[in-house]
Amino acid sequence: MVKGLLGRKLGMTQVFTEDGLLIPVTVIEAEPNVVLQVKTVDTDGYNAVQLGFEDVKEKNSTKPEIGHAQKAGTGPKRFVREVRDCDLDVKAGDTVSVNIFAPGEQVDVIGTSKGKGYMGTIYRNNAHQGPKTHGGSKNIRHIGSLATNGITSRQGRIMKGTAMPGHEGHKRTTAPNLTVIKVDTDNNYVLVKGNVPGPKKGMVMIRTAKTSKGDKAPVVLIDRTEKEVTE
Repeated sequence: MVKGLLGRKLGMTQVFTEDGLLIPVTVIEAEPNVVLQVKTVDTDGYNAVQLGFEDVKEKNSTKPEIGHAQKAGTGPKRFVREVRDCDLDVKAGDTVSVNIFAPGEQVDVIGTSKGKGYMGTIYRNNAHQGPKTHGGSKNIRHIGSLATNGITSRQGRIMKGTAMPGHEGHKRTTAPNLTVIKVDTDNNYVLVKGNVPGPKKGMVMIRTAKTSKGDKAPVVLIDRTEKEVTE
């Protein structure tokens, strides 16, 4: 069953199981999403559910965005994404919350990676540094030759995909097959094992894992809110 939810990455923490195992987790806040549109093969050529997350003022939205949200009986949203081939039985105007996921379920988390700005080829492409001795001290962190295989020299141009300096990060990135550790329906957040792409407060989408080999058994966490009473 394919399902999805939009949320915001709050940061990372760690939890402990009753067996004493420490698990690093990412906290994702996911307030109830509003279904803005349900697309079908007959009307749009494919099946999808369009979700909207977090209200935004109308003065900061365009008229098409406002009108599109009004069809679902809601206001414009800051973060709008589609979940392809979604199996949720919903219609426009319904809400989707964190209770669609369960502990132990495998999910993919999609977000925008942190932007690094203009980076050199050593960092950006994991290229080797030049020799620091034996006459090579001038080109320690340079890319070196761009035509080592002779193809570029014959064609007279740089081939697409050649490792060169440029903008790094700020790209759509998917963290696959993460395990849901905890689902808090009262506070609307999900704990997933490991890290997810993007900075703190970055928007993400939680989706059923595409390449998962099956869900895992849920773990029993220690309730750290209850303090032991010592006499």
